Amino acid sequence: MLGLGCPKQAFAKIATPRAYPTKKEIALGLLKEFKVAHSLIKIKGVLADALYGEKAFMDEAAKESGGSQVISQLRKNQNIEYRGRIRSVESYFNSINKGIDQIIRVRGGKEIKVTVSSARLKVSSHSKKGFVIALKYDGENDYRYLVATDLTWRTQDIIQAYTLRWLIEVFFEDLKLYEGWGREVKQLDEEGSSRGLILSLLFDHCLLLHPEQIARIESKLPAYTVGSLQRKSQMDVLLEFITSLLEFPDPGDKLKELGELIKDVFQLMPSGKHMIGRDLGRLGPTASLKYCSAG
Repeated sequence: MLGLGCPKQAFAKIATPRAYPTKKEIALGLLKEFKVAHSLIKIKGVLADALYGEKAFMDEAAKESGGSQVISQLRKNQNIEYRGRIRSVESYFNSINKGIDQIIRVRGGKEIKVTVSSARLKVSSHSKKGFVIALKYDGENDYRYLVATDLTWRTQDIIQAYTLRWLIEVFFEDLKLYEGWGREVKQLDEEGSSRGLILSLLFDHCLLLHPEQIARIESKLPAYTVGSLQRKSQMDVLLEFITSLLEFPDPGDKLKELGELIKDVFQLMPSGKHMIGRDLGRLGPTASLKYCSAG
């Protein structure tokens, strides 16, 4: 399964289609490259968020992936055709095809209750039939609407496949939060985000060589998360530091020496948002200039 999302920092500002391709064009280009580079992998589905729920993208993605299932989302006000009448997808599922409760498995693991209804309907903007699904998770008030290109799949299979799209959000979380490439990047724009992405992938590969991660993989168990491995590695370094410190003849003196080094490396900087000691000028009217505003 290939998941697509919309990381805002990953694309340059659009000026012209030729110089700056759209996100959909970039996604299709990546799909083509993946197919060439990994020709032995069979793509069963392409999962994309609502940005990619257009006919041109979904048709091309299905073609480039070898006729696989393509699943995206529709807006609630998008039109469908039912028995010769055009109505919004929200109106159709609220009045004609109301949902029923069922259990689905999220990403092959936890089972949850959802409310679902589905139909093979002509989507007006796609000019053809799609497998349209109204989906509401337990505890939610509003439905979301999925659309799939392959009409031969079951409703449950489409829903469970689409839960896999969230994995791309986990990748973004690792990239920005745990690995720090989002908040620590020094080089901006397209080249900067690309280098941050490369560093993130290299970091992920390094963590695959962590002894405890290797043991999980060899035992055919789910790998540990980037965040937990990072915290574990940080604590290992701290414990190693304490152990090496205690081996010195006078640990106290050595600790003071290291404390001075820390002060030099991690210097506290004055905040630019606190204005104490700044000369801001008089910031008030001047009596001799009051006539200048007359008229």
